[in-house]
Amino acid sequence: MKQFLRKLIDVSTRVPQAAAANGENKISRYRYAKSYRELTITVKRLIRDLLLMTAGVFSAAFGFKGFLLTNEFIDGGATGISLLISFLTKIPLYLLIIAVNIPFIIMGYKIMGKAFAFKTMIAISGLALVLATVNFPNVTNDNLLVAVFGGFFLGAGIGLSVRGGAVIDGTEILAIWLSRKLGTTIGDIIILINILIFSAAAYFLSIEIALYSMITYLAASKTLDFIVEGIEEYIGVTIVSSHSEEIRQMIIDKMGRGCTVYTGKKGYGKKGETRDVDIIYTVITRLEINKLNTEIEKIEPDTFMVMSSVKDTKGGMIKKRPLKH
Repeated sequence: MKQFLRKLIDVSTRVPQAAAANGENKISRYRYAKSYRELTITVKRLIRDLLLMTAGVFSAAFGFKGFLLTNEFIDGGATGISLLISFLTKIPLYLLIIAVNIPFIIMGYKIMGKAFAFKTMIAISGLALVLATVNFPNVTNDNLLVAVFGGFFLGAGIGLSVRGGAVIDGTEILAIWLSRKLGTTIGDIIILINILIFSAAAYFLSIEIALYSMITYLAASKTLDFIVEGIEEYIGVTIVSSHSEEIRQMIIDKMGRGCTVYTGKKGYGKKGETRDVDIIYTVITRLEINKLNTEIEKIEPDTFMVMSSVKDTKGGMIKKRPLKH
């Protein structure tokens, strides 16, 4: 891999021999190393994204053919539209997956950019190919198990694809576009779309299938959140205290976490009295909240803290092992 990357850089950064003989346009070692590092990161990221997308495609295909198709259950979003049309018209699902998502790919190109649209096209085409060529066993005919586990594998597939920088369900792209046009939230639009889909399922299929399909959608959406947001739930904590230095030291020494300290003004009372104060911000896992509260109470029981949910983190010390005490 390293030899391949070096060869790519040599080709892309080669200068004419005559110019090199005169000492012109020479690339410094720093620029060479920087280019090599950037290309290495890009290739590793691309391989990682392709692996995630591949896993997502097979997981979603297993959810379709191992659970949902044989029982005529549907999901929400573009996949739900594809399934519903397939059940009503007997058109193969792999063709509908592509046809229904083509407008979303075009929309994604305009909203999210060329790279996102290209990855999405690859992921959706891969899903259609797997659905057309790979046979999966029908796992169960129990309606509740089909609804739960069909949604689980479908949601896992969508989540893994999102982790890889693509989507195999274009509903959120449509929701982003409509939210900008109509001034509403993305969540409201997704709910409205799914209400229309499940209402159509109740009318054309049956109310029972529509209700089971709603369970499928809930299982898929929860699995999607779990895959995208990660296993651990992170909590951002803002701490305002007159003993900020002691608290900062405690977070580092006893919690094994990093923190950011910034200066603010503490305002309180009707007259709005203010004075300078150091404000501490740190990110911990939900399991560490009790320990943080206990340690802060030892320092200053009346410390003011604000806690908020954090989707994910990168860098810093949050994903490293905390100190053991």
